[in-house]
Amino acid sequence: MPTTLLTLRDSLTQLTFAPELGASLVNWVRLSDGQPLLRHSNEQALAAANPRRLACYPLLPWSNRIGSGGFTTPDGWQALSANTEHEALPIHGSAWQQPWQIVNATSDSASLELQSQSPFPYHATLHVQLTDGHLRLTLQATHLGEQPTWYGLGLHPYLPRTAHTRVQAQASGVWLCGEDKLSRQWVELPQAWNFSEPTLLPQQLVDNAFTQWPGRARIIQPDAGYQLVCEAQGSNVFLLFCPEAQNFFCFEPVTHPVNAHHLAGRPGLQLLAAEQSAQMSFSLHYQALAD
Repeated sequence: MPTTLLTLRDSLTQLTFAPELGASLVNWVRLSDGQPLLRHSNEQALAAANPRRLACYPLLPWSNRIGSGGFTTPDGWQALSANTEHEALPIHGSAWQQPWQIVNATSDSASLELQSQSPFPYHATLHVQLTDGHLRLTLQATHLGEQPTWYGLGLHPYLPRTAHTRVQAQASGVWLCGEDKLSRQWVELPQAWNFSEPTLLPQQLVDNAFTQWPGRARIIQPDAGYQLVCEAQGSNVFLLFCPEAQNFFCFEPVTHPVNAHHLAGRPGLQLLAAEQSAQMSFSLHYQALAD
């Protein structure tokens, strides 16, 4: 069955997204020439109906991987199972794997919602707004279960990468991972991963959580003559995923590091009782570079 797409447009850009595919963004392009501002999703990617092949999707009620088959809550053990065929651990929560409903939509904005029972009851909303090349995503989760549990949020944008793509984002430290891709040790930021000034992306694999991020970043695409100025609210961690020899990378604003459920103090997670909510937002502002 063909996927239903919703299209928003402002004076500079156009956005398509697929509510029924985990509220995934499909394509965000510059109107003047169709230049992709997020990773381009072709017909084959859309037909696969897999958000991991599209442009961006929401992460909740947690981001990235959780080890040990679940986590402890104040009222006992919350068991979790692997939710993909290619990962041994549960990853990215459950919202991206469920159809969302359209609450309302205009030519340049839309609100979506999800009523989920997995892995515990929650209600999620995603508001999308386009204004003069400014894409803003606001994500909220409200716990509906009788017993309190831990929540984390994030967004997973895929971005075009060329040999000249640069990123600028401050951080004070980074979590190093083991073979299982789970956070093991926090270290002060190594110089090789210092993006405080516009910096080319590493050629080697990076898949790590960077901490004490002030919530501002720039993604500079000189080949295509633009930059994205990014701002996050409710997030002081970003995950940087740079796979080797690929034409994309991911810059993910999140509320917590990988496997925070099993780290001392559960950094960045929120314990929500019934009807309590967590929220974060992320904006990407398209700006043409001066000639």
